[in-house]
Amino acid sequence: MISLRQLHLQRGHKILLEDTDLTVYPGWKVGITGANGCGKSSLFGLLRHQLHADQGNLEVPAQWTIAHVAQETPALPQAAIEYVLDGDVELRQIEQDLKTAQEQGDGMHEAELHAQLDHMGGYTARARAGQLLHGLGFTEEKQNQPVADFSGGWRMRLNLAQALMCRSDLLLLDEPTNHLDLDALLWFEQWLANYTGTLLLISHDRDFLDNVVAHIAHFEQNDIKLYTGNYASFERQRAEQLALQQASYAKQQKQITHLQGFVERFRAKASKAKQAQSRLKALEKMELISAAHIDSPFSFSFAPPQLCPNPLLSLEHASLGYAQQVILEQVELCIVPGMRIGLLGPNGAGKSTLIKVLAGELQVLEGEFKLAQGLQVGYFAQHQLEHLHLESSALDHLQRLDPKASEQSLRDFLGGFGFPGDRAVEKVAPFSGGEKARLALALLVYQKPNVLLLDEPTNHLDLNMRHAINLALQDYQGALIVVSHDRHLLRSTTDQLLLVAHGAVKPFEGDLDAYRDWLLNASQEGSPSKEDNKQRKQQKQQDRVQRRQLENKVKKLEQQMGTVSGKKEALEAQLADPDLYDDREKAQQCVAQQQEIAAELADLEEEWLTAHEELEALL
Repeated sequence: MISLRQLHLQRGHKILLEDTDLTVYPGWKVGITGANGCGKSSLFGLLRHQLHADQGNLEVPAQWTIAHVAQETPALPQAAIEYVLDGDVELRQIEQDLKTAQEQGDGMHEAELHAQLDHMGGYTARARAGQLLHGLGFTEEKQNQPVADFSGGWRMRLNLAQALMCRSDLLLLDEPTNHLDLDALLWFEQWLANYTGTLLLISHDRDFLDNVVAHIAHFEQNDIKLYTGNYASFERQRAEQLALQQASYAKQQKQITHLQGFVERFRAKASKAKQAQSRLKALEKMELISAAHIDSPFSFSFAPPQLCPNPLLSLEHASLGYAQQVILEQVELCIVPGMRIGLLGPNGAGKSTLIKVLAGELQVLEGEFKLAQGLQVGYFAQHQLEHLHLESSALDHLQRLDPKASEQSLRDFLGGFGFPGDRAVEKVAPFSGGEKARLALALLVYQKPNVLLLDEPTNHLDLNMRHAINLALQDYQGALIVVSHDRHLLRSTTDQLLLVAHGAVKPFEGDLDAYRDWLLNASQEGSPSKEDNKQRKQQKQQDRVQRRQLENKVKKLEQQMGTVSGKKEALEAQLADPDLYDDREKAQQCVAQQQEIAAELADLEEEWLTAHEELEALL
């Protein structure tokens, strides 16, 4: 077991732990929570012998194999699957010994090594590594690509797969979900459920913690307090403790009243869909969540947008993608004030592409993208953190946005995002990822957008800040579109789900549980072969050509129907004139022409209807 006894840990002048006792038994799955900077990662450093306690004792069984996720990945030329196999150190050692025995002609030792390899399941190791990579979103083709070809986020997934490949007794995971999308996260939950070793997990994703751990070790007041149960249970227990503190009680009641009002406003819609019912259940739990975070330093809200035109923006018959690569086709989307949309879909299906088009960072390849006058888009994505001025302070950033605002009002605003006092004037360069994300959000909120586009907004943010975002978004009056693997955020802030998959954007009628089932069914159907993909691309190209031909045919038929209808109306006007019948021959000619035109118009209408039905079948 892991045992901390009267442990004292200090980094610089800051005391992280003081006289701390903690016991973790083998096989336990423990969530490690607490504010940023409280010492969670330092605890992992102690367990890996990178740090040493100032006082007290730390005991970890000497024979335990400890696995952790590396924070950096060199640009290696080796294939991704080989990099993952390196995580099984014993396997690699036996493989090396086998090679040496074969070179030396030592048949006896070679036979012994083959027996060891068979006993440890070494012959299935490559298949196991492939399953890990597949679960984390790597196609078979990507599994054989060099590590150097992958971006930073995908390399972090490789590091995670390498850690999972290790046959460990203790697995240390520090924010492992930051670079995962929802489908990879759901697979990861199932993998951890079957993990038989001891797990210590630092995470700010409450649903992930709820589904994985059975204990919570919470850092507070230079100590670690162990709670039995998942994260929801911890919140209930902590809420009860905080409710006893009279100083917090008034603030707690105010937030609970606010949340109850929000639930009541939504309750009227709850009978309309399973998704709405699911969201209501999440909202009904928020009283306790609010109470458990009553001592949070974060508190902010979105000011009402100055304008809210209707519609705000729309896509019509739009094809989206990069250069000549079409990712999404025939996208129809109209965004109006009050919409609260969550985007679902497998990795690489086009969720971020859609968000970038709506944010104006990508142009549509075909179709129309209409923007309302007075549109003010607030766009948050992880790459925007790179646009912060590192030598400037948080206050400097706000003053650039609003030079006329008083310094005190800007400082008050920044305080709600965790930048009080001198923190507001410190340089951004040494800020952590979470602090930079908070600043980027602060800048976005200050601009009073009428459309919010959030692409994984909670990465690197702790649970208190995530809770503050949830509260703020519930009262936001503009349109909201979110891509997130944080299921609690999706449940509590969106009321409509769109599925981005198979080159299309369509409404998803179920809730997040139904989406999990959809992913499972899609996985069981198996991944398509290269030949299937080639045929699918050819078919899509043929459909695209046929669709354009039909669209042109429909337009031409509509023009012809307009011309013929004009002639028909002119003849009918003539036939309505009594003087026409003074010339019997001319009247008979007009009647004959009317019949011919009526027949021609009927043929055109039938042809138009057939073409239109064929076109709808391709959409």
